[in-house]
Amino acid sequence: MHRFTAIGTGWQLDTDHPLTDGLRIEIAELCADFDRAWSRFRTDSTIAEIASAADGGRFEFPARDLPLLDLYDRLFAATDGAVDPLVGRDLELLGYDARYTLTPDRAGLADRVPDVWTRDVRRDGNAFVTARPLVIDVGAAGKGHLVDLIAATLREHGIDRYVVDGSGDLHHAGPEPIVVGLEHPTRPDRVIGTAPLANAALCASAITRRAWGRGLHHVLDGRTGRPVSDVVATWVMAADAATADGLATALFVAEPERLEMFEFSWVRMLADGRVQWSNDFPGELFL
Repeated sequence: MHRFTAIGTGWQLDTDHPLTDGLRIEIAELCADFDRAWSRFRTDSTIAEIASAADGGRFEFPARDLPLLDLYDRLFAATDGAVDPLVGRDLELLGYDARYTLTPDRAGLADRVPDVWTRDVRRDGNAFVTARPLVIDVGAAGKGHLVDLIAATLREHGIDRYVVDGSGDLHHAGPEPIVVGLEHPTRPDRVIGTAPLANAALCASAITRRAWGRGLHHVLDGRTGRPVSDVVATWVMAADAATADGLATALFVAEPERLEMFEFSWVRMLADGRVQWSNDFPGELFL
């Protein structure tokens, strides 16, 4: 077992064989490089550079992150813009900013017109071209993508049995499934069900995990820039963690039938306590 902290959260890697010092260093460097590119909580990231570019510009991201950018294109289209990585400025105005003020800017929110992914950013492969300052936030799928990158690094080193756990975003490989509890969003000592995870990924999201006031949390509708309220928690199983992570967010803002171009199974809890699930979800729900 290898535990460490990266991108502001705790991680755990379980493998059949201990990780070499060299592999641990490689994983740490991967996480640090990902943070330097995508963090909006540090002043030296590419994201910070985009946010401070008065006249915009061209900004390169690592080619390894092309699948993340392509996923956001698909999620944006499938949700009619409700999943949009340009919600970063909206999160800042709501108080979830780099200084963690956790105090909404009411005047700024009143005047705010949400940015739009397909209007305000031009993608050129793994580069962004902008015309003005923009705040990008890849929280909807970024951690899942990093889970996949770490899993790929393990495979490159001949490790084909593992569980990568990025603070609850899971990627499993091996002949024996693991059983995962679906944590209740408001009662962390309880689960609403369990699911066997075998050579796949499982990601969850809840509006209670990063909340700092009544109606203030990190899951926004990109079309309005405001926190969602109809859904309180989601769980998604897919072949890779980036897709599972992104769809766990998409289920807050879109009906499942709008996401049929993706292959996944799911559970979600609504604000009134009802629980919905797909017919192919392999787990057991305690209802």
